[in-house]
Amino acid sequence: MSALLLALAAGAVIGLALGALGGGGSVLAVPALIYLLGFSPVGATTASLVIVTLTSVTALVAHARDGNVRWRTGLLFAAAGIGPAMLGGALSARIPAAVLTAAFALVAGAAALRMLRSGPAAEGTVPARPVRAAAVGAGLGAVTGVLGVGGGFLAVPALVSVLGMRMRNAVGTSLLVITVNSLAALATRAGTVEGLDWAVVGPFIGAAILGAWDGKRLSAKVSGPTLQRIFALVLLAVAAFMLIDAVA
Repeated sequence: MSALLLALAAGAVIGLALGALGGGGSVLAVPALIYLLGFSPVGATTASLVIVTLTSVTALVAHARDGNVRWRTGLLFAAAGIGPAMLGGALSARIPAAVLTAAFALVAGAAALRMLRSGPAAEGTVPARPVRAAAVGAGLGAVTGVLGVGGGFLAVPALVSVLGMRMRNAVGTSLLVITVNSLAALATRAGTVEGLDWAVVGPFIGAAILGAWDGKRLSAKVSGPTLQRIFALVLLAVAAFMLIDAVA
């Protein structure tokens, strides 16, 4: 199968997951770019940031139209992650490829296990703790910078549990946080962005954006917990494969 067809197929699946789950689909972009399209770990994390940023902006516009984005809270949360995201983006090029792959696999595996064990999201409010919120925002920014993932699978539960948002608002606001953190990380990778294979990355982005819209329609037909379990099992399998590959 040609690189173009692989890029279209992978982008569609990732966009579908992102649209259906409101976050998390982008975590599959890095392994898809490495194992299906032959990118290096550093190149894959950079390309993933570009894909995540553009797809998240598209989804953010749709959620904002529905009034589900808490702009002030989201920007404050994201602000804590800008510095760590830029630092992580600068450090990622100095991390050995095997270590970067293993770190990504561990984070993806932890996210998958969290999804499998979590129950329905609470819809009540929780008193926000500014210091804890800043710490979580900084940690999310660091993960985004180093590993090239948007962090939606981490941002949504953090916004619900730390800032007391309702799930619908957390999903929309997480897209704002993801966009800000991804742009901050990309700011430190300007040189590597120019070297990307845009003949592959471009179709990947287009398919991901279209897939995100289909994912929204899918979420109306299949229950959220079912979609979450399916995605978590796929993510866990990918994480195990990447960890074995890094160790070997």
